[in-house]
Amino acid sequence: MTRRLCVDDLLDLAVPEQPALSPDGGRVAYVLRTLDAVSDSTQRNIWLVDAAGNRSRQLTFGNADTAPAWSPDGASLSFLRESEGHVQLYIMTPGDHRVRGLGSLPLGVGKPTWSPDGTKLAFAAFVPGRNTGSDAPVVADGRVYQSDGLGLLGTLTRQIHVLDVASGKTVQLTHGDWHARDPEWSPDGGHVAFAAGPAADNDASLVAPVHVLAVDVPDAQPVLVGPDDQVVNGVEWSAEGDALFVVSSRPVGHAAVIRLPLDGSPAGNLTVSLDRNVMGGAPAYPGAAPRVINAGRSVLFCIRDLGCTHLYEVDVDGGEPRPVLRGDGLVVSELSVAGNTAVTVLKTPDSFGEIASVDLSDGAVRVWARHGSNFAETEFFPRLERWFPISDGTVVQGWIIRDPESEGPQPLLLDIHGGPHNAWNSAADDVNLYHQELVARGWTVLLLNVRGSDGYGADFYRAALGKWGIADAQDFLEPLDVLVAEGVADPDRLAVTGYSYGGYMTCYLTSRDQRFAAAVAGGVVSDLRSLAGTSDSGQFLSDRELGGPAWTDAPGYEAMSPLSAVERVTTPTLILHGADDVRCPVGQAEQWHAALCELGVVSRLVLYPGGSHLFTDVGRPSHRIDFNRRIVEWVEKYANGVDSEREPMPARSGAGVDLNE
Repeated sequence: MTRRLCVDDLLDLAVPEQPALSPDGGRVAYVLRTLDAVSDSTQRNIWLVDAAGNRSRQLTFGNADTAPAWSPDGASLSFLRESEGHVQLYIMTPGDHRVRGLGSLPLGVGKPTWSPDGTKLAFAAFVPGRNTGSDAPVVADGRVYQSDGLGLLGTLTRQIHVLDVASGKTVQLTHGDWHARDPEWSPDGGHVAFAAGPAADNDASLVAPVHVLAVDVPDAQPVLVGPDDQVVNGVEWSAEGDALFVVSSRPVGHAAVIRLPLDGSPAGNLTVSLDRNVMGGAPAYPGAAPRVINAGRSVLFCIRDLGCTHLYEVDVDGGEPRPVLRGDGLVVSELSVAGNTAVTVLKTPDSFGEIASVDLSDGAVRVWARHGSNFAETEFFPRLERWFPISDGTVVQGWIIRDPESEGPQPLLLDIHGGPHNAWNSAADDVNLYHQELVARGWTVLLLNVRGSDGYGADFYRAALGKWGIADAQDFLEPLDVLVAEGVADPDRLAVTGYSYGGYMTCYLTSRDQRFAAAVAGGVVSDLRSLAGTSDSGQFLSDRELGGPAWTDAPGYEAMSPLSAVERVTTPTLILHGADDVRCPVGQAEQWHAALCELGVVSRLVLYPGGSHLFTDVGRPSHRIDFNRRIVEWVEKYANGVDSEREPMPARSGAGVDLNE
């Protein structure tokens, strides 16, 4: 019998990350991410593969090793290792596996980058302030006192540091009330460039302009380069050191590759003609910082197109951008360049991620390591593309996952992505394995990139601003009507789920429409008014996504908030939430659960101890498996009449805590 994927197969996944191409283009160091059930942890070690095609070999065995970076001469490899809750800097020589620490800082260090002469490493690191003791009161005069995944910050700031490799001495170069992001060295090694936003009120706008700092000048102050009204994610120097290339955007809207001359002359948008979002790379948002190639004559960058992330290049002086690596179901994540070769992690419809290179002279693609296709002999149900016309003239792209041998109406799960500016695509998905298990059980799964999704142009991207739920609800409901009419979906066995914005929309739809027999809401937002004052990005969302502060438009917030119509909910609802989530604070889930319980609606709240907003992607393996299992069991029970609920996982394994109806 053909083996099919199930949610427990998460434990067998091995997914590559963070490739680093050696300066000679002959070796790739990369991180391999695996899940360990015994320690209930995500493990990461550094591996090495060479251009000769030899089998990959494991270089480190620390189980918490990340961010490999080659020295300019290719003789050494720096990396980060987590120990006792803090990340510190290490260096090794791949030939003999000799590892040594490069000093330590009290709160750990960020991703390092080598100086051009190989004598120094620059990085950003948190610096303790007056309120950083584990039991000290946290005093906040501004709005930045918490961050998802980090918790309460006190008066922490993130500053630029430089470490001398020979002596191990570290010098803090910046000071003040701000958060600096990862630095990049100038070609001559005399300066670093980095984005930084003010720590005191950074979440109000998320603005983080670029600064340049002289490294060897005593008491040098960072010089603002700009743009001072935008968010910067990714910095690269020109080959001559006279300009910077940055991925930059205003707080809401498409990011672009901007050329910033250092002589003060006007900046130039190099990607304006594409009408696509440039992807600088972030958790759950694949992409990469720009990289100068072709002897400094062009820039390599990533864009989101129809849900996928593709690789493009553009001349440094402007002109029409050109595709380098694109295709249906291809997702480019992270980037390392040497000579005419670029290396990336490439997801495809058949693989969760490969270490692949592209020849920048002819576009030839080569796979170096195939960890992500270790289910090649397992039956995998692909995502089949489908476009749905909406009654107002909008057309939305979607994918249907269904056993091709099945016939007749099936129970259907509508799964809603987060963001709202994220997007589904047809690449293999190592996060939501419940899709595969449900299809094997006789379900159809529907994924839709409704208005607000990324990859369809600026107008589509901005189409739901200030109109969450109001603008996009029909984009979900009308395709369901089509599939019911076609005999694909059974109207009595419809279920809906989603995470983050998808969790919000699950609550919104079930409070405005009673067609769903089961609902699973993850990372919930139920009341947009209280979100603004409790989320670590609440003010950003209210100002930039929702039309302004709640008190300026009470009726608008009322119309968008699921809680304002909760009395209309009849759908049995499972709520899954990280207990330490401060992006969508846990109170949002608690409000929804409490209201449903008071109304007599079947509801179950499951909290995952220690879980941040990203726990479904990077959390403990037991939590991720539990999350997937519960979705399958809930929709099977309440939408399909199949009660296959398993015994709860024992508390010592890190399973969620049930708070039942």
